[in-house]
Amino acid sequence: MPLTGPRKTVAQTVGLVLLMGGLAWASVPFYDWFCRVTGFGGVTGVSDVAPDDVLDDTITVRFDGSLNNRMAWEFKPVEREMEVRIGETGLAFYEAYNPTDRPIAGSASYNVTPYQAGGFFNKIQCFCFEEQVLAPGERVQMPVTFYVDPEIVEDRDGKYIHTITLSYTFYEIDLPEDYAAAQDSATSSGTGLN
Repeated sequence: MPLTGPRKTVAQTVGLVLLMGGLAWASVPFYDWFCRVTGFGGVTGVSDVAPDDVLDDTITVRFDGSLNNRMAWEFKPVEREMEVRIGETGLAFYEAYNPTDRPIAGSASYNVTPYQAGGFFNKIQCFCFEEQVLAPGERVQMPVTFYVDPEIVEDRDGKYIHTITLSYTFYEIDLPEDYAAAQDSATSSGTGLN
């Protein structure tokens, strides 16, 4: 029996709401996938290994670190810039310090500029792949291993890029459940965490 009148309008409205909800739900993973594949917005690639091809051409990589305005850590690159051969594996460190009297968990967002370089800048290992937890007074140096894909020299826009800036911003997040549970257990027993 075909729907007519108010029932048809209600069915169409419910269908439209479900369609819009589905599109909204799928948009975030789709956008994330799109950015990672294309390097759009300065999103970098991820690789297991560096390429075999290392060129004589070099590129300068600058490092930048910042904090969300509610993050209590201190955070900065150990070295502000380095020159690497294109295709060569580079290793840089960022330093984080928790000056507070409480443990703080953080997660880093990142990008590269110019945005066109995103598709050619690849990370092999990075502290940004995992949440970081610093105990009160803890200071750590966190590594990032990367390379610039040799295909950059053949790209219409990429071949004019001579400097890439890798930027991280740390945000405070909730402590992981296992860490929070261990801290609660230590606090209730009076031992505390070091």
